[in-house]
Amino acid sequence: MNTTKNRIVRILRVNHTAARLAALLLCCFVTLGMWAQPVEGTSYYLPQTAMKFTLMVEKSVYEPGELAGYAQRYMKMNDVKMEATTEHRIIDIKMNTFAQPDSAKHFTLILDKRTSISGIARTDDGILLAINAAPKTTTEPVPFQPARKPKALNPRDFMNEDILTAGSTAKMAQLIAQEIYDIRDSRNQLQRGQAEFMPKDGQQLRIMMDGLDTQERALRQMFEGVTTCDTTEVTIVYVPTKNVDRELFFRFSRHFGLVDNDDLAGVPYYITISAEGSADSEAENQGKEKKGKDDIGLMVNMPVKVLATLYRENKQVDRYEFNAGQFGTMESLSGALFGKKQTSKIVLNPLTGGIESIKEEVLE
Repeated sequence: MNTTKNRIVRILRVNHTAARLAALLLCCFVTLGMWAQPVEGTSYYLPQTAMKFTLMVEKSVYEPGELAGYAQRYMKMNDVKMEATTEHRIIDIKMNTFAQPDSAKHFTLILDKRTSISGIARTDDGILLAINAAPKTTTEPVPFQPARKPKALNPRDFMNEDILTAGSTAKMAQLIAQEIYDIRDSRNQLQRGQAEFMPKDGQQLRIMMDGLDTQERALRQMFEGVTTCDTTEVTIVYVPTKNVDRELFFRFSRHFGLVDNDDLAGVPYYITISAEGSADSEAENQGKEKKGKDDIGLMVNMPVKVLATLYRENKQVDRYEFNAGQFGTMESLSGALFGKKQTSKIVLNPLTGGIESIKEEVLE
């Protein structure tokens, strides 16, 4: 009986000790949780300035005519190509800058009762735009809209019965050539006023002349072939982070268009970046800065001018000047700007993260 009683006492003692230990651990966790509570604030990024190159690329597809082999014989055309070809060429290059979040510049703006911050404007991806003020707006480039293609001509729609029922390709070529010469003769007679049936006014004359031009153009396709042109927009994004000298940017082939940088079939395009500041010196200076009592985590970029030069092989294509936030330094703005007696309206440049304007206001 005593043995059973002693066992019960030991179990109660063990359970009591475990309960005290659990209570002590819970108290520690609650205390640590209180210390670990995050400071109330809003996170944001400063931007880095990126370059968006827009290439207008024209693609020309040539299909030889069915009667290309008779072009020299009947039409005296000596430069007609006999094989299909596809060619690409760059007809225009434009550059626009845009902002994207700089992952190395992620901060938290402290918001508490000491600050008079009533509104914060950020982009959808978290870039800080303004505090207590409306952000500066930017104008987006107008997107490219390809022109509507004219309806392709079908030469057979302009052939008479003799041409369509010709017994051989050579006979068809001969008849089409004669038809083209007749069209030219009719046009000359109209221009000279010697046609058998002259139009009554200038508008009717233009309609007749346009009809003859369309007929000739359609029939000439049987010899000359057809070239179809399409213009497309190709976008290349480049984010400058350091000075570079003639770095390989992209390659472009006359036969294949934009190709990989390691594809030697393409002509090389190079880019040179020259900035007044250095990202390395920026990081070094920021590491030496100490936070003051008025620090609320508000950082802004001090952008510098960047010169970018684009080359096609050894020939300069264009030069671009812009300001970039990833070069230069950053500055910390004091929380005193948002005190209890006065506040400030700050607007940042949406592309660089630099200060556009600061206006102080006295609080009533």
